[in-house]
Amino acid sequence: MDRLEQTQREQLSAFLDTSPIVRAYELRNAGIAGETIRRAVQSGELVRIARGLYQRADSEVETEQALAEAAKRVPKGVIAMISALAFHGLTDQMPRRIWVAISARDWAPVPSYPPIRIVELRDKYMQHGIEHHPISGVDVPIFSVSKTLADVFRNSKLVDRSVAVEGLRAALDQRKATPGEIADAAMAADSWRIMRPYLEALTSNG
Repeated sequence: MDRLEQTQREQLSAFLDTSPIVRAYELRNAGIAGETIRRAVQSGELVRIARGLYQRADSEVETEQALAEAAKRVPKGVIAMISALAFHGLTDQMPRRIWVAISARDWAPVPSYPPIRIVELRDKYMQHGIEHHPISGVDVPIFSVSKTLADVFRNSKLVDRSVAVEGLRAALDQRKATPGEIADAAMAADSWRIMRPYLEALTSNG
């Protein structure tokens, strides 16, 4: 290995220390040549998990790693619906696909990995309640507890009402959002009329 290649491999190793999951263009922008990437894959240092998407071979697999990979594959998307409920610990369901919301005006890619379910939301529903969580070195946008509950109640054709009610009850029991925060998010997301009787029933003293 010549000195240039060694330096490239050192740069790659340093980059992967902070970003275990990385896209090819990010490596190129960091000055790492395509040949270095290919050799790292051949040697087993780097694993190609999808076209243009790589993962450090010895990185510890996190339970939410698929969310990080989905965020890389759909840069303008936000983790939503069942996947957001699962992330926040509000459902026992483990969706087979990652639910990602995008604006209706954005292009919806169809990546082969991880399996993703794209949900198109109107622009006004994409503007609020976005949190950012670091997962596997990736900044992953995920809708907040209150915003997620508002979305699952509004979209009964996508999410069964029993799942929405289960999530609402769990959020209240675990105190992950106050009734006021949930109500405000539901009003902003045009789902208050649907959610109100359930929220009132779960928070009544009687």
